[in-house]
Amino acid sequence: MNASLQTTSAEAHVELAVEIFSMLADATRVRILLALRGGELAVGELSEAVGKTAPAVSQHLAKLRLARMVVARHEGTRVFYRRSDDHALQLVLDAMHQAGHSLGLAVAHAEERANG
Repeated sequence: MNASLQTTSAEAHVELAVEIFSMLADATRVRILLALRGGELAVGELSEAVGKTAPAVSQHLAKLRLARMVVARHEGTRVFYRRSDDHALQLVLDAMHQAGHSLGLAVAHAEERANG
């Protein structure tokens, strides 16, 4: 691959990364991803977990689905959502970890916990 194509590919990845961060720059969407740590949940359950109305949660879920961060499963009239993979959640957890550092909290790193 020549340098021009590598630059174009790198720029495309940067732009997509920015879109992902933009998608995660919403407290409700972050709370939804955190709520889905334990497995799939229906919209009503997510609504209770994040403290928002079901229609508001549905709007956020639609955006997360378009970004391929969550997937839906239909069972009768109910729709259950789960994370499509662990990557977006890991970004959220890393951001929360960084927030702890920013607040001056003593935050143990995963490698420190594994070796400690």
